[in-house]
Amino acid sequence: MKLKPIEIARKLDVGTSALRHYEDWGIVPTPQRGANGYRIYTEEHEAYFKCIRAMYPGFGMALVRKVMPMLQQKKYTEALWEINRVQAELYQKKQQALQALEILKPDQMESFLASRKKQWYTIGEVAKEIDVPATTLRHWEKEGLIAPDRDPESGYRRYHRDDIRRLLIIRTVQSSVYLLETVRGIMEKINQQSLSEVRRITMDSLAYMDVQIEQQLHGAHYLYKLIELLKRNGG
Repeated sequence: MKLKPIEIARKLDVGTSALRHYEDWGIVPTPQRGANGYRIYTEEHEAYFKCIRAMYPGFGMALVRKVMPMLQQKKYTEALWEINRVQAELYQKKQQALQALEILKPDQMESFLASRKKQWYTIGEVAKEIDVPATTLRHWEKEGLIAPDRDPESGYRRYHRDDIRRLLIIRTVQSSVYLLETVRGIMEKINQQSLSEVRRITMDSLAYMDVQIEQQLHGAHYLYKLIELLKRNGG
């Protein structure tokens, strides 16, 4: 089956320029050219384009640009595991958000802090407490979101219980809005005695994740269909 670019573009409701961009990025196989120099797309090209458009909402173009070349290299299993990794990350974010939503209740937050008996915590201990890498804590410090104290003798970072509280809020907000500039603005507005805004953001984030998992499964469905087609065609 031979298809013209305009035919596929109309089916996907995109411009033909978008199809050319995908080709330039190397995420679809290079098409043959007719005697007139025009591109000639096949059933496989159409499946690639459909898969790209289906995966984009749930996974983003960066992942699409990583996975599509794998298919052209016949690395089908690797591509599926890459998709699985991203879905696992989304699941982990949801579990963190659910945990934070519970902890961010005023009485639960007080209980959470009260159970931390020490006055000072190392960066490793804090990383374990809020389930983020120590490198992330250093990055947040560099961005001015947190300013831990320093041990006067060793010079090592040390965190107070109030720092743990703030870091937990930062982690929750960033998992929802992603951009650190936005996180900084939110943190400046939040009253230390009120967590209602953070809880609202967390609930919005959970609602968005529910939409995102549907989008991801929709995209994964098209990826699986494309892989099956490539296997049938000896790709």
